[in-house]
Parts: sequence; structure tokens; C-alpha cells
Amino acid sequence: MRVAILGATSHIAKDLVLSFAARSSDELSLFARRPSMVTEWLEFVGLSNQCVVADFGAFGPELQFDAIINFVGAGAPAQISIIGASIFDITLKYDDMALDYVRQHPECKYLFLSSGAAYGSDFAKPASDSTKAVIPINALQPQDWYGVAKLHAEGRHRSLSHLQIVDIRVFSYFSRTQDLTAGFLITDILRAVSSRVVLKISPTYIVRDYLHPSDFYQLIHSLLAASTVAGVVDCYTLAPIDKVLLLDAMAKTFDLRFEIIDESAGVNATGVKPYYYSLSRRASQYGYQPVLTALEGVMQEASIIVRNLRP
Repeated sequence: MRVAILGATSHIAKDLVLSFAARSSDELSLFARRPSMVTEWLEFVGLSNQCVVADFGAFGPELQFDAIINFVGAGAPAQISIIGASIFDITLKYDDMALDYVRQHPECKYLFLSSGAAYGSDFAKPASDSTKAVIPINALQPQDWYGVAKLHAEGRHRSLSHLQIVDIRVFSYFSRTQDLTAGFLITDILRAVSSRVVLKISPTYIVRDYLHPSDFYQLIHSLLAASTVAGVVDCYTLAPIDKVLLLDAMAKTFDLRFEIIDESAGVNATGVKPYYYSLSRRASQYGYQPVLTALEGVMQEASIIVRNLRP
């Protein structure tokens, strides 16, 4: 299968490239604004000359692809805060690029990396197939922009029901290649562990469903292998993990020391989301069956990070 990956410098995209290289013979073409960074990374991971690397300007309808996977756009809280309102233009520009292609090649599948943030800011309970998006339309704040940009893209895709477009809502994702300055709870924890400092953390109760790279690859493979695809799928593991149990596991396994403080900790670039995960199992219709729980995936990857960082 010939697969185009847009936004190949993203963390999750690079993890997927590694999974493809290890598990398939698919031909990958990697497009990025800074292709030299992709080439350098491929050399670093030992995959030189195994993928085509090009600038976005080289992408066009004359190329032949069976699938396009669009990773363009910020994913980490720190990045989202920096990008700000430009997320609207960035999302639209590269979504248009992919849509122009599949309009001319309707047999090509288009997988768009959306986000749980498309549901809006109301996560007083986990999302489900009946959940409605909640957008404060008369009082939009910067923390709403990312989710609105994703929701807008999803709306465009649903209007093109004759094309094979799937929006993949990622809630939480973690791997050994994660940038520890990203501003997530898990990255703050691991920075404290590796530096052997006390983590200052808010008392806010949250639940997260950290997807492991192997389960993400299985989801992507299931969608690409399906005869036809359309609609939206939410990412999920065998079971999510709450902050209390995550902190306890990190304390027991890695000697994490933490202190509960009253003030808010971390970067809430898309708003506070207590139950940020989904109960939707639409992905199972395509054969997706996760292997790991959120805690199992985190502990596997965290063990490697800690071993590499601690003196």
C-alpha cells in the first residue's frame, strides 16, 4: 500500500512510521514543512532511504496513493498555546490539500487526526456515541480554538459522505519518544522522576486513556485494511487510568515524590477536562481490539524513558 503522511515531523506521526517500518512493507511518502528534519530523523533511527521525503509543495494529484494520513497541527498543550488562533488556518490549509487529492482520487482513503477536544470543553463525564459537542459560541476563549478547528474539519468531512474519510479522535497518547516539556501530566511526572525532584500537582481529579503506539498502529492498520471506511472513530485502550492510581504507580515503581498544592499545575491549553476519554467503540467495527490498558502502556514506555534519563 502506498501511504502519504502529512505532517511527518509530529511525535505521533514519527512513532507510526517506526511501526510501519517494523510491521509492514507499505511504501511511505513523508511530507513536511521542513523535510530536512525528517531526513535527519530517519538517519538517526536507521531508516535512511526507506521512505520518500518531500516538502508539502511536492504533494499533488499526479502522485499515486492508496491512503493519506494527516497529522498536521499541534498536539501538545505547550504547542497549542504557542500556535494560538493560527490553528484555524493551519488546519484548513492542509485539510484542503488532502481533500483536493481525494476528490480527484475517490478510491484513496483519507485518515484525519482529530482530537477529543472536538467535543468541546465539557468532560464532566466521558464521551460516548450520544455525546454532543459543547461550544461556548458567544464567549469563545483561546482554549476553545483547537477543538473548534477540529470540529470544523470534521463537519466538512461529513459533508463529503461519498468519499472514504475517517476522523480519528485522539484523546491521550504516550510513548518513549514524547517530548518531556510538552506540558502533559505524564510528562511533568517523568521530568520530576528523572530529576528526582518533588512534583507540585493540583488536587483536580482527572481520568486519562493513554494510547500506546502499538495499539495506535493496530487502529490505523485496521482502517487501511477495511474494504471501505467513513465517519469517525474515537481512540481507546482496554481501560483508562485516573490521576490517583497513576501517581501511586509512579511512586511505587520510580520513587516519584509529589505534593498536592492548591494552585493549578500544568498547561490547560484546551481547558480542564476531568474525564477526558471515550466510551465509543466504533473502531471495533473495523476490527480494532486494543491490547493494553492505559496504565500498562504508560509503564512500558516510562520504564524506557527513566532508564535512559536517570544517571
